[in-house]
Amino acid sequence: MAVRQCEVRGATEESVAFGRAARELELKPREFELAVQLGAVRTVASGPGRRRRVSRAEIERHRSADGFPEGLRSRLWVVGTAEGAELMGISPARFGRLARGGCFAPVRFYVNRYRAVVWHYLAADLVDFADRNPELLTGRTPSLLRTALEEREDRRGRSWRARRLDQLLAQTDDPWERAAVTASVLSPEDLAAGVPDPNERAYVTGLRPALVPARSDAMAAHEVIESVLLAEDPDEIEWHRHRLTVALAQARAVRPAPAPDAAPGPMPSPAAPVTGTEVHADTEAVAGAAAEAATTLAAPARPRGLWDRLRRRT
Repeated sequence: MAVRQCEVRGATEESVAFGRAARELELKPREFELAVQLGAVRTVASGPGRRRRVSRAEIERHRSADGFPEGLRSRLWVVGTAEGAELMGISPARFGRLARGGCFAPVRFYVNRYRAVVWHYLAADLVDFADRNPELLTGRTPSLLRTALEEREDRRGRSWRARRLDQLLAQTDDPWERAAVTASVLSPEDLAAGVPDPNERAYVTGLRPALVPARSDAMAAHEVIESVLLAEDPDEIEWHRHRLTVALAQARAVRPAPAPDAAPGPMPSPAAPVTGTEVHADTEAVAGAAAEAATTLAAPARPRGLWDRLRRRT
């Protein structure tokens, strides 16, 4: 669950840049990046440009916690399909079906040298799902859930987008910035349809955050990455356009979009080159089908190795 991050305008409390905070928290760069996105490490906006930093109090909160740094690292432990399947005690094929059905949301992805999207998941999410849904880990997949999985498209991208938007929305209370977050998963055509006023559209476009950090070595994978970053299915597009309409109405009620010469310069496209990124998805439909279809199946034996490893880490 994303934790609302503190917005401190003109903050006076001592804070440090991300690089130093990562070192003091004994996290690798990718671990720290994920910690910030998940809200595990809270940030503040400070100084010119409201750049985000980490307060001294936040660093001390973690360093004084029991089990530091392993306790923090365990919350950031990510796994791929093979390790995730082993952790849950199921086959990679079953794991893939559950993931494609949106039963748990990816937290990060990268594009490999074959231009294929490789998804990563929080180990804690998988353990939580297995604890709550043991009937889905063994035997035949309940018919209602099986039908839902067969009829739905691969929901991993959609699940990741939902999680990422929640993370970004947690970072701002500004109504125009919140509208821009929602707009960041819409194509130029869908954005134009959702924001017909050219001045407002230019302002929202300039405020759109990057969904993923830019990577200079990923130009060849641009189209693959864009397919993950942008909503493609009509129902998802319609949902985000509805949310954008609501967000725009709230923003207009606070203040109008500034004149074009006062609008911020264009930000990087949401499809900026990347090789990896990180964020919970709405899985109620699949979970509901599972709950309705399966009520008496026995829970499987736990794979003690990785399961116990996660328990020790937490």
